[in-house]
Amino acid sequence: MPRTAPPRTTPPRTTAALAAAGAACAALAVLPLTASAAPTAGLSCNVSYTVGNDWGSGFTANVTITDTGTTPINGWTLGYAYTGNQTLQNGWNGTWTQTGQNVTVTNPGYAPTINPGAAYTTSANFSYSATNTAPTAFTVNGTPCGPQSSPSPSPTPTPTPTPTTTPPPSGPAPAVHVAGSTLAKADGTPITLHGVNRSGVEFMCVQGHGIFDGPADQASVTAMKSWRVNAVRVPLNEDCWLAHSNVDPAYAGAAYISAVRSYVDLLHRNGLVAILDLHWTDGVYTGPSAGCSDANATCQKPMPDAAGALPFWASVAQTFTGDDATVLDLFNEPYPSRATGSDATGWACWRDGGTCPGIGFRVAGMQAMVDAVRSTGADNVLLLGGLEYANDLTQWAAHQPSDPLHNVAASWHSYNFNTCSNASCWDAQIGPLAAHVPVVTGELGENDCAHGYLDTLLPWLDQHGVSYLAWAWNTWDCSSGPALISSYDGTPTAFGAGYRAHLAGL
Repeated sequence: MPRTAPPRTTPPRTTAALAAAGAACAALAVLPLTASAAPTAGLSCNVSYTVGNDWGSGFTANVTITDTGTTPINGWTLGYAYTGNQTLQNGWNGTWTQTGQNVTVTNPGYAPTINPGAAYTTSANFSYSATNTAPTAFTVNGTPCGPQSSPSPSPTPTPTPTPTTTPPPSGPAPAVHVAGSTLAKADGTPITLHGVNRSGVEFMCVQGHGIFDGPADQASVTAMKSWRVNAVRVPLNEDCWLAHSNVDPAYAGAAYISAVRSYVDLLHRNGLVAILDLHWTDGVYTGPSAGCSDANATCQKPMPDAAGALPFWASVAQTFTGDDATVLDLFNEPYPSRATGSDATGWACWRDGGTCPGIGFRVAGMQAMVDAVRSTGADNVLLLGGLEYANDLTQWAAHQPSDPLHNVAASWHSYNFNTCSNASCWDAQIGPLAAHVPVVTGELGENDCAHGYLDTLLPWLDQHGVSYLAWAWNTWDCSSGPALISSYDGTPTAFGAGYRAHLAGL
């Protein structure tokens, strides 16, 4: 739906705007110990190695480190070696590297410590030919650990796991990746995201009021968790991230990036997956459904500008490389068809960008943004919203951009005033797509401060294993737009009460 540039006291969704629209020491000879890898005194650990999926030419390795001692492992480096030609493709929940047959994994910045009795799992995809023999010896910080390994399964087609709900999270957030038609954790367990949107970071900075609209502390996150959410979506602003001259330096560039990084780290420490979306972007657009005539990122544009969005995503991806508990939502709510004049030209603009009819700036298409992220080495799950403010997914599969990691999912937004707002449309349009790729309802809500629409939509989403996040965890007047809470202690509005009750019943 269109976004206007709100004054400080109102949310970015006005009523008018609403209406408009992821080894005990056997065979030590193969341990990948380097000259500097001296054993850590007093460290006691165990390592288990499992293969989640094996499709004949590749597989997913899941390695779990357990601290069996009495003191925390603060900062860890895992080492092991293969005896075959297994070759690293991409890893998550840690920084993976490979030299010859030797594999090394270091802790991600958001999970440096493994406490006594606790375990941590890190995973990666490998290619191989011939045999896939599991490693039999492991080290952590130079200390032999384990082994505990399981044999590789027989090659099978890539599975399509049955989605499951997730209990209230605690501890480090799970790394997520695409597995068939679902999102999955590092160990291959399917995960369905249930969460909220935390608006403010997209508009406060560019309006000169700060970075967050309301608290971004532990107490506010604890309140979110009390609703049984496992994910939080945070909208971002292109100008603020890139420190454009129209933004107060106190709220731009390094200050803005640090605040976002710190908030994501806070979410992760609370077990919550973070979704970062590009919400407001540059480019003069005054055509149909324009939200503003400003060249700066003060409202939603039909598509993002290539000049800003591509460096934005390269920078965001570099910031969160290795953090696969963070999902990247490439552009909030595209509506290029309203500018180009047809669905056909709209979908072409959506995927390919460049010069699009009716849009006076060079567009960053979805393919270019996927490429910008992947060029940095980041392997995060990417969300791609469809046309008509992400409500139309009819040609999403036909125009799906190429991703070398095959780690993309569809983003869908659903409000009671959208065109696709009934079960017959969901059955025809969303259900078939959800059978092939993960679908994440990045936003949902209704403009009547009630929950009648949610009472119909949420059971349908549950039945089809679709993830969802409600708009928004902000204390706005519920009559001027979907607001879940009236206080940051988690007190719900009438709309929020319906959502909280549904999550409690899962």
